Amino acid sequence: MSGRPWPGRPPGPGGHGASAAEAVRLRRLNRWQAECLQEDLGDLYVESSGAPAGEEYRNRQDFLRRLTDDVRRPGFALVVAETTTLVGCAFGFPVRRDGSWWRGFAGGLPRSVEQLTASGHVFAITEIVVHPHEQDRDIARRLQERLVADHHASLGTILVPAADRAAHAAFRSWGWQEIGEVHRPPGPTVLRALVLPLGKRTAANPDGLAHDARTQRPE
Repeated sequence: MSGRPWPGRPPGPGGHGASAAEAVRLRRLNRWQAECLQEDLGDLYVESSGAPAGEEYRNRQDFLRRLTDDVRRPGFALVVAETTTLVGCAFGFPVRRDGSWWRGFAGGLPRSVEQLTASGHVFAITEIVVHPHEQDRDIARRLQERLVADHHASLGTILVPAADRAAHAAFRSWGWQEIGEVHRPPGPTVLRALVLPLGKRTAANPDGLAHDARTQRPE
């Protein structure tokens, strides 16, 4: 399964500035609330996609199908960003300890990532959507960090199509690190595996990818 960033162009610098970011409220929704809000989320996705005329309906249905599939996953979580209207959302689920998320990873998985996965400290973000009129990068950054932190995870992860250079550049600018590529036949798509460390950065662990057995999540 591949994570997809918001489908329009990444929010650029400038725009509304800090005042817009401060006005945005983040709110976590449970499964029932997410299902009740799915039509509004679908509308937000279409408004943010910049899809060619005639493709909006199909893209909207694809998005809603992905949302419906993820809602059923254990630990599913969704955070919305709102002012007087809905301006963004991000959702995902905890990565299973068996490492199935990393299926098709080319080469050896970094040991720190493997340890964090085995201890239940990794959260997969599968979708980030930000309204194109909200130009502050901080909104998407706050969404992703809130989603990961709420699950007491030490590491966020997302899989981005290698051809989507704009999304890749945006995630890198927010502190995400690329750790390799994922190949999942029979499809030809190559995915870039990105991680967002939330652990403490120390001299011994400058990348923040430290494993702490004391905070291991229960089975």
